[in-house]
Amino acid sequence: MNATNKTNDYVIAPSILSADFACLGKEVKDVLDAGADWIHFDVMDNHYVPNLTIGPLVCSAIRKHAVKNQKPVTIDVHLMVQPVDSIVPDFIKAGANLISFHPEATAHIDRTIGLIREGGCQAGLAFNPATPLHYLDHVLDKIDLVLIMSVNPGFGGQSFISSALRKITKVRQILNDYEKVSGRKIRLEVDGGVKRDNIAEIALAGADTFVAGSAIFSAADYKSVIQSMRQELAQV
Repeated sequence: MNATNKTNDYVIAPSILSADFACLGKEVKDVLDAGADWIHFDVMDNHYVPNLTIGPLVCSAIRKHAVKNQKPVTIDVHLMVQPVDSIVPDFIKAGANLISFHPEATAHIDRTIGLIREGGCQAGLAFNPATPLHYLDHVLDKIDLVLIMSVNPGFGGQSFISSALRKITKVRQILNDYEKVSGRKIRLEVDGGVKRDNIAEIALAGADTFVAGSAIFSAADYKSVIQSMRQELAQV
């Protein structure tokens, strides 16, 4: 097992992009009852990425359903929008717990992180497959999560890009080195093509948080899929 990970520290965060929007509250409840840890909320603007999805009103609507063992669970909002700053307060008000954005989508990365944290949310920085990692050099003390996209963002159901494994390994080393110096743990999330057949390989590269959309929501039995993923993670 990766030296920084423990099996019970892994987080599975189903992306509701692949859920049935006609009964979204029930889908959120069902997937949490099936064993999911977080709810991943993909926001696309048909500008930064070629698709249009959901916004703060939907986030607010599912907040009351995102409960497990009578406690609110993390709503993990991934902003694929440009510009970013104007919409951050709306998601804070809507009940987001963690907000990630792309460095290319803002003129001032540090300012956007500040907006998120000042609003009481955790902040994450998201990297597309071809985005370099140098943006991390100046913000590790301010972020709580790094999100590595293992597909080009915009649509669910895409296949995992294998070169993302090298990127995940590089980020894991960066985060390990930072944790040794600072004592702060930053989560490493992977989104895109994550499924039972590759989740162990992704964990072995260094990820501890896994976004899975179609792999879970296209199955008849959400619990069976999530359990099989945890079984694979237990072997890492």
